[in-house]
Amino acid sequence: MAATGLPTFSGGSVAAFGVSASIFSVILYLVLYLQDILEYSALATGLRLLVFSAGILATSAIAGRLSSHVPVRLLAGPGLLIVGAGLLLTRGLDAGSSWTHLGPGLIVAGLGVGMVNPPLASTAVGVITPDRAGMASGINSTFRQVGIATGIAPLGTLFSNKVTDEVLAKVASVPGLSGKGQRIATAVQSGSIRQVIGQLAARARGSIAVIIKAAFTTGLDRILLVAAIIALASGVVALCHPQQGLRRSPERPQLRNGSDGSRESPALWQRPELRSR
Repeated sequence: MAATGLPTFSGGSVAAFGVSASIFSVILYLVLYLQDILEYSALATGLRLLVFSAGILATSAIAGRLSSHVPVRLLAGPGLLIVGAGLLLTRGLDAGSSWTHLGPGLIVAGLGVGMVNPPLASTAVGVITPDRAGMASGINSTFRQVGIATGIAPLGTLFSNKVTDEVLAKVASVPGLSGKGQRIATAVQSGSIRQVIGQLAARARGSIAVIIKAAFTTGLDRILLVAAIIALASGVVALCHPQQGLRRSPERPQLRNGSDGSRESPALWQRPELRSR
């Protein structure tokens, strides 16, 4: 397809894929962490994730204005690198961590996303002729959706495998629960932790709660690292990608005052038969 052969457009597509496959894919698991492990309600979880939105708002307006003066790669590339740095800052979770551990990293990641999104929106149609603008916008949206799908799948696999290994290894040391490790691991992955803990003997609930938190945070820590690598790699590719200028809208033709005070188009007064007016 002709659009994907344009350097700026293909670079923007890489950036769109990278930001979706990294931070927007891992947000799903952060929500699960806040609701299932820290036991916040949906409303409380959303309020705590507002720090991420605040970071986006802080830089998106500035990046939108700069996108017409600065090459897109100098906004999208560093933005993705900042997203990667923010994801690295969120690492280090353990069974005793609170939601505030995520705050600094989410703010930094939000600042990076705010630098990436506005220039990508303009690039999607800015390097394409107007008659293909709809197609270009659709391709850009497709790369975002594919990025989320591609990101969630491997991150989910890594997360599930790590959680299962951690739960099976630690549950085996709890008396009376050695045969329930797989069931508990499945509950962690499916979000039914509370139901399973409620069915256990009272003396084992405290130990299992700690094991679950430790296993979940260990798995989350691993996929945060993978998501950060995706963002950093995409940022390097976007930053080093060749750049071409955006298409500028044609200048509007100047109008001329008619004999009756109305404004006339050049298409009228430049015609020989009408010049005498």
